[in-house]
Amino acid sequence: MSVTIKSAEELEKMREAGKILAQVHQTLGDSLHEGMSTLDIDRLGEEIIRSYGCEPSFLNYMGYPASVCVSVNDEVVHGIPNEKHIIKNGDIVSLDIGVIHKGYHSDAARTHGIGEISPEAKKLIEVTRESFFQGMEYATAGRHLNDVSKAIGNYASSLGYGVVRDLVGHGIGSHLHEEPEVPNFGKLRRGIKLKAGMTLAVEPMINIGTPNVVWMDDEWTVVTEDGSLSAHYENTIIITEGRPEILTLTPDEKKNLLY
Repeated sequence: MSVTIKSAEELEKMREAGKILAQVHQTLGDSLHEGMSTLDIDRLGEEIIRSYGCEPSFLNYMGYPASVCVSVNDEVVHGIPNEKHIIKNGDIVSLDIGVIHKGYHSDAARTHGIGEISPEAKKLIEVTRESFFQGMEYATAGRHLNDVSKAIGNYASSLGYGVVRDLVGHGIGSHLHEEPEVPNFGKLRRGIKLKAGMTLAVEPMINIGTPNVVWMDDEWTVVTEDGSLSAHYENTIIITEGRPEILTLTPDEKKNLLY
């Protein structure tokens, strides 16, 4: 397994990419409202990305046909935007977005509630987000990758949620997907040792019900096997000798001191 250690110059480009993506998420998330189609969301997202002089990471990546993965309710990830899919009050909508800035990628996801959502949906979103930060307590040079994965999975599963096992996070840099894979659940082996300068996309995908998922006929959209709600929270991070540097926190998240 070859995990790249980024140079100071590369890290600076990734910081810039992360800062832009954080603003894209802030702007697009604030724009969501009942009555939009998922295609409307994608078009607006691409417009915002390009307004910063960036390219969408996902557009045409391995054949994916859009700039923003828009996944609604029981859709876990990779929902394909569609003009006929209209979001409504009470839906939860996951936006997974990547940008390319000066040849380097950043990748982040957020789940938003539309209008008045159920207490169960609100708690799912909060637990998914918190599971990421539980993992961050172990994301430091000298620890093992499995420490991060185990902390994420143990937190969510201890509260009765299903931790998706068929999809994982990943390294990131000049390529959208690099080594290593970053599971959201503990494994028997400790995994690689984390080193300063590694860059990872850590992305818990948590279901209210079973952790099991299925792929739809479009070969992209992943849904929960039991039809239960799913949430997604992802950030691009830099491993340091101390606390990890989270590159894609939105302005609102920084203001609210989530980390």
